[in-house]
Amino acid sequence: MSKVTDMVFELAKPFADEFGLELVDVTYEKKHDGMNLTLIIDKDGGVDINDCEKLHRAIDEPLDKLNPTSDSPYILNVSSPGLDRPLTKTRDFEKNLNKIIIVKLYAPLDGKKQYTGTLLSYDDLQFTIDVSGEKITFDRAKTASVVPFIKF
Repeated sequence: MSKVTDMVFELAKPFADEFGLELVDVTYEKKHDGMNLTLIIDKDGGVDINDCEKLHRAIDEPLDKLNPTSDSPYILNVSSPGLDRPLTKTRDFEKNLNKIIIVKLYAPLDGKKQYTGTLLSYDDLQFTIDVSGEKITFDRAKTASVVPFIKF
């Protein structure tokens, strides 16, 4: 995390905790409309617009006082992780255990760069999926992306 995101995470976490929310991530990045400071929140059962608005209102004034961007303008967003949020943290793998995921690789493995299967196990370095009865283990560092399989 950058200095800005670290500062904002530390400021917002107690507010999120108080509301029964998990502060998943904080990003500070340039988008088409300028700099965006985005707080990603989650909770069991998922978050709704009311959760986002509640945290936004609670941190607005303390964030102004903290001034993490040294008076540089930004747009504040509070958002849910989304259904298709990539699995990047151990918590993401935990929430998707025994669920179907899609694994995309940087380099082919057995001639394929994409696998879809049920997440069987994981640790900080690797994870294993079941693809039609075959167990395949991947190094987390060698995956381009890992996302939940979403059936429409």
